[in-house]
Amino acid sequence: MPGQRDDADQSGAAPSADETPAIQTVRRAALILSAFTVERPRLSLSEITARLGTSKPTAHRYTRALRAANLLRYDARQATYTLGPEVLALEAAARAGLPIAAAAGPHLDLLVRETNQTAVLSVWNGESPVVVRCVDNTDGDIRLSVRTGSTLDLLRSAQGRVFCAYLPVGEVPGLARRLRATPELRGLIEQVRESGIAVNSPADHGVRVIAAPIFEGDQIVASMAVVSTVAALAGETERRVTDALRAASGRLSAELGGTAATPA
Repeated sequence: MPGQRDDADQSGAAPSADETPAIQTVRRAALILSAFTVERPRLSLSEITARLGTSKPTAHRYTRALRAANLLRYDARQATYTLGPEVLALEAAARAGLPIAAAAGPHLDLLVRETNQTAVLSVWNGESPVVVRCVDNTDGDIRLSVRTGSTLDLLRSAQGRVFCAYLPVGEVPGLARRLRATPELRGLIEQVRESGIAVNSPADHGVRVIAAPIFEGDQIVASMAVVSTVAALAGETERRVTDALRAASGRLSAELGGTAATPA
């Protein structure tokens, strides 16, 4: 439109009146980087432009700057962008800076030895769980691993259900509305609170996950989970693994000054 600024923000997240150009630049760069997910690791310029709510030339300027900083890569053959190698360094530094990730290390190692399964630690990023540490089981016939930095589904993942059960409802985007609209979800969340354990078996890839909360004081700070196949986690093996997970999460919570989630 005539007179419209080239970089006007049309995304619905309008900058505040006191937002400086530098703050706006950082905010837009963060928007671009957060648009990449495990499900969508490649984005076109048009998709990035839509994410920013700006003109395409403005989006291109940002992607060019992020490429110069090795935070983005561009594939000319597919005309798509992916996260750059510098993101991996930042991810490693972020994980190293999380006290919970360091504290959980010995407990995850012991859990893997006790269960002969892969163990995972996830924290809350404000919208969903994100994996910050994974200790693979390397002794079994099938090796399962979860990439650190993976964002997990809020309701389909066992870790997501744990956070839904123990975080204040207002801290989980959209949860209050979903609970009002879905009696089945209310029952599921209540079941997690009663047992202290969440279980999920995604039918699309045959993976079974059992998760438990980690507390610091009376606040949930992480979720510890065991990841295996549906066939491996069944019957008596599932009960044994669940007991080991409950014990491991309880020990870590106690170390952090919290209390273990115990069945009602």
